[in-house]
Amino acid sequence: MLFELIKSEIIYPGRAFTIRRDHLRLPDGRTTKFDIVEHHGSVILIPIDEKGNLLFVRQFRHAASKDLLELPAGTLDEGEAPEACARREVREETGMAADQIQLIGEFYLAPGYSTEYMYVYLATSLRDDPLQADADEFLEVETFPVAEALKMAERGEIPDAKSLAALFLVRPHLEKYLKQ
Repeated sequence: MLFELIKSEIIYPGRAFTIRRDHLRLPDGRTTKFDIVEHHGSVILIPIDEKGNLLFVRQFRHAASKDLLELPAGTLDEGEAPEACARREVREETGMAADQIQLIGEFYLAPGYSTEYMYVYLATSLRDDPLQADADEFLEVETFPVAEALKMAERGEIPDAKSLAALFLVRPHLEKYLKQ
């Protein structure tokens, strides 16, 4: 089913994303408009320490009006490779560098209105090596045993969609941590 792009216009050129309005011809000949969030893409990390604990960050999310427990994540800089972003973000958000980093999966965050594509990385062999956090980030690192983190997700205690998707994708890789 093809939608024909008639024209695009930039509605809002922002720092983290751009909003464009696409004018489309639908398969039945009618026309419509879609507002699309253009995004450079992002990464989400599943950092696991030597004790088998999963590192989360708790931060205030203005849109949700509350503190949320999330896996560390961040936006790709323009032209930045996803793995380089993952290595940077784990240091910025948790203060730990990952000697082992493995791409686990990828997904669109919200394809109904956004181009944001996320890369999921398992980060292990962690060592202390902090980077300065972004100026607008106020994060608290919290650790949970992997099995407990999965139970928290199942109980609805992690209401962040990207964290839930990443935990689902990484689950087959967690067997050794679930036996600890």
